[in-house]
Amino acid sequence: MTDRELLTLAQQASVQAYAPYSGFPVGAALECEDGTVYTGCNVENAAYGDCICAERTAVVKAVSEGHRDFRRIAVYGSGKNYCMPCGACRQVLAEFAPEIEVLAAKAGGTYVSYPLSRLLPHTFHF
Repeated sequence: MTDRELLTLAQQASVQAYAPYSGFPVGAALECEDGTVYTGCNVENAAYGDCICAERTAVVKAVSEGHRDFRRIAVYGSGKNYCMPCGACRQVLAEFAPEIEVLAAKAGGTYVSYPLSRLLPHTFHF
């Protein structure tokens, strides 16, 4: 799967977002080592602490289906800045794939790519 195909899946997933409070729908597409892809979107809640980001939605879906070896994740938001995973999402990704490639896109489809270790150089581990 190409970067562009993975980013397209993330953009399509953002359409399913439930974002009545922020007005900022986000989509993610998580590619497993075997090529399986899980998508996710952000789901907000009036109790803000109960919200879940698109990246964590995709990770939870993958893990619940038995996948734990991740290659890349594409994150799409329609804002003017690249849509980077938040700190909590970075830590969750690091739990399973500390060297995962993160593709962060913005409106118009342009994107940047970083290894997660560059975005979160000092993860929390026991």
